[in-house]
Amino acid sequence: MSQKSNVLKRGYVKELTKISVLGAVATVLMLLEAPLWFAPEFYKIDLSEVAVLIGGFALGPVPAVMIELIKILLNLAINGTVTGGVGEVANFLIGCSLVLPASIIYARHKSLKSAIIGLLVGTLVMTTVGTYANYLVLLPVYAKVFGVPLQVFIDMGNAINKNIVDLTSFVLYAVAPFNLVKGIIVSAFTILIYKRISPILHR
Repeated sequence: MSQKSNVLKRGYVKELTKISVLGAVATVLMLLEAPLWFAPEFYKIDLSEVAVLIGGFALGPVPAVMIELIKILLNLAINGTVTGGVGEVANFLIGCSLVLPASIIYARHKSLKSAIIGLLVGTLVMTTVGTYANYLVLLPVYAKVFGVPLQVFIDMGNAINKNIVDLTSFVLYAVAPFNLVKGIIVSAFTILIYKRISPILHR
């Protein structure tokens, strides 16, 4: 085997190792979750996307998707599923809707300005995707899985916000703000710690 092949192989192994470690970190962070005051308690925020975004900024968009996938699969192995995998697929797509735009924009020009723009775009895309995913798929699936009318979830939202009276108002007043706030919090943590961690990932 040539010296060039050995170098490429070592580089490939190093990148896979970084992806695996970040996936494991994201899984741990996903287990540490907390509800927000304006949404029903089954909507809980976690900081797992911080690890995915750091990987996306340091390694690129494709590794970011791989880290997101590892996080979802490990969480599935640890906690199982109550939706036959539908919730996990939706969570993967929603997570990718944040990290992909952010990492693609940052990869084109690596600067603080690009990072902020990427995170803003990613947050808006995630809010849109998350809102439609809940409206079209997640909430109807959860209602069927738990054997309850969709109105039960709407009533839970109404107990917090009287403006929530149907599915449309539920996603507008609970789901959309939840994803928006999550995107802002995750983005802020990413900006704060990325430069401190990136030298380790670039070794």
